[in-house]
Amino acid sequence: MKKIYHLSACSTCQKILKELAPDATVTLQDIKEQNISADTLDWIKEKVGSYEALFSKRAMKYRGLGLDKMDLSEEDFRNYMLQEYTFLKRPFMINGDEIFIGNAKKDVEAALKSFAKNT
Repeated sequence: MKKIYHLSACSTCQKILKELAPDATVTLQDIKEQNISADTLDWIKEKVGSYEALFSKRAMKYRGLGLDKMDLSEEDFRNYMLQEYTFLKRPFMINGDEIFIGNAKKDVEAALKSFAKNT
């Protein structure tokens, strides 16, 4: 599977997509229009080790809902991400069995290399 979960209104996601220049074999999914499925989220979690690693603590709602003051379980992280797209780190980039999460420079560079070798 080659898929990128992104937020079209996010300038950082737009910049990363422009750098990646995904070809027609890559499916783009705007998480605001269609959130990630539970099956895909669970599959990614198995690859990276935890739901917390996929959760964006930068989301405005994280503090707004007082989640920063709570001791969230893995199941809590999962449920919040499935209920509200804003809690997903973005973008999620999947190239076969390789997963790249978020916009950290090292992750974006690794994704660029991965997608480039498969074009």
